[in-house]
Amino acid sequence: MKKFIGFIIKEFHHIFRDNRTLVILFGMPVVQLLLFGYVITNEIKDARIAILDHSKDIVTREITVKLLSSGYFILDRNLSDDSEIHSIFQQGKVKEVIVFEPGFADKLEKTGRAGVQILADASEPNTAKMLVNYTNGILMGYVQSLNRLQTQQVQIQAEVKMQYNPGLKGVFMFVPGIIAMLLTLISALMTSISLTREKELGTMEVLLASPLRPIQIILGKVTPYLLLSFINAMMIILIGHFVFGVPVHGSLILLMSVTMLFILTALSLGILISTITDSQQVAMMLSMVGLMLPTILLSGFIYPIENMPLWLQVICQAMPPKWFIIMIKDIMLKGSGIEYIWKEILVLSLMTLFFIALSIKKFKIRLA
Repeated sequence: MKKFIGFIIKEFHHIFRDNRTLVILFGMPVVQLLLFGYVITNEIKDARIAILDHSKDIVTREITVKLLSSGYFILDRNLSDDSEIHSIFQQGKVKEVIVFEPGFADKLEKTGRAGVQILADASEPNTAKMLVNYTNGILMGYVQSLNRLQTQQVQIQAEVKMQYNPGLKGVFMFVPGIIAMLLTLISALMTSISLTREKELGTMEVLLASPLRPIQIILGKVTPYLLLSFINAMMIILIGHFVFGVPVHGSLILLMSVTMLFILTALSLGILISTITDSQQVAMMLSMVGLMLPTILLSGFIYPIENMPLWLQVICQAMPPKWFIIMIKDIMLKGSGIEYIWKEILVLSLMTLFFIALSIKKFKIRLA
């Protein structure tokens, strides 16, 4: 029995001496609990809206105050014309536009009815439904408060229009997210494992001793994954379009270009992971935990980033899939051109250059 207890104590010593094991045992559960606790929520707050008030009377101002004081909405802009609605949705920040008809207060007083139009960006269907429900709830609450104070019963008729996804199909949201997730898996994970395998088996030195330059070796290793990832992305887009009816309103050339840019970003990230790891197991763990989980939780794929705490929103800005999902949704669903997504293209390009520069630096250090 003493030998058995001594064996158990020895195992404890081995575990506590290995920092990576301790991180997996104690660090990952805490990190995952914090992430899931803050990210997974069915509430929406501080959603950006725009208001087009054709009436500008006391009633529409009171409704606007009630909307903005609810905690659900932040006023991004007051619009002056219907032509601005398309442009503001294209920019991507505003999730809902509320349009008050002309003579709103007069119609409510004389006929007991007035109309308001609620336009929601349904490229994220779950968010759009919740925002519309919140808006309708506030309008109903305002009507009830009016009806309690006067004998004539009034009614505000809300016309709801879901932009870019009238049927509120969930597949419109999942196809862009799945593309980002699979490209991350194939490009970053497989590239990091492929390069790390050469080091683990000791064949990297043989390759470096060959007539090929180091950059040619790396390019030779990642080129197949570049082509295969691009083919996979195009297959998903075609299946989404012809099987599930996901539209491609924008330029196909632009869509393919931003897809290739994201693949390059993921490949460069995979190369970076391979330069800081010595085994396939560690490379796989870093890729799966460090890339796959953030892609699902912190990219806006499923859970709106606006709902997260500020510190998590800052972390989300460093997630390459976040920028890619914005671009692919805008191109496919909204038909956006490069003038609306140039910022996302620039961010991904800078990330790619940063990952490549850091990989080259780490690679040189390891060769020294």
